[in-house]
Amino acid sequence: MRRALVDLLQRNAEHAETFQSKFDDVQDAQHPDVVTVCCSDSRVLQDHIWGNDEPGDIFTCGNIGNRVVQRTEDGDVVSGDVLYPVAHTGTETIVVVGHSGCGAVTATYDALTDGLSDAPGIEHCLDVLKPYLEPGVDELPSDLDRTGAINHLVEYNVDRQVEFLLDSDEIADDVDVVGVVYDFQDVYGGRRGEVHVVNVDGETSVETLREEYPDIASRVDRLWEY
Repeated sequence: MRRALVDLLQRNAEHAETFQSKFDDVQDAQHPDVVTVCCSDSRVLQDHIWGNDEPGDIFTCGNIGNRVVQRTEDGDVVSGDVLYPVAHTGTETIVVVGHSGCGAVTATYDALTDGLSDAPGIEHCLDVLKPYLEPGVDELPSDLDRTGAINHLVEYNVDRQVEFLLDSDEIADDVDVVGVVYDFQDVYGGRRGEVHVVNVDGETSVETLREEYPDIASRVDRLWEY
């Protein structure tokens, strides 16, 4: 047996010991306030980002590229894992969480600019992202190096995922949709691990967001105001 699994089970035993009573109020139902859609990067710990250790508070979804889009025979729809808590548990806030140096955004950028061959399952995920990122690749400032281009596209991808949710008839108008970027690569100049708010219900202007939401003004930032 690989040591990694043994270690995981040991940590789970410690978790179970700590969480014995934390499920008392949520054993039969859940009503999370927020659903987060995060990139499934091992460096981005969804619950730890928010300091969350309470079952039932956050409905967490993860996939490469923090996509809210699911491709069907009838076209693109809101992914079921994102839609479920909104449709069935009363969740009224969706947070799309991108992150600096995103590998899925990088791979999509490479596929759009140089061509890329990968396993079919990975290519499927990138193919879902491509139509949403391709306009952003064409609009990138010409003076950016590769790293800068990727991090600009991280924001652009978050914006497009937020936009898709806002445009969908499946998401009610009273649901708040927020886009953020989690930074562990010193891209925004703050502390590593900080979340930077880049989009609130489709508004992306840093000045406007800081004026409209003074309680989070210090956390609003963007690399790219296009």
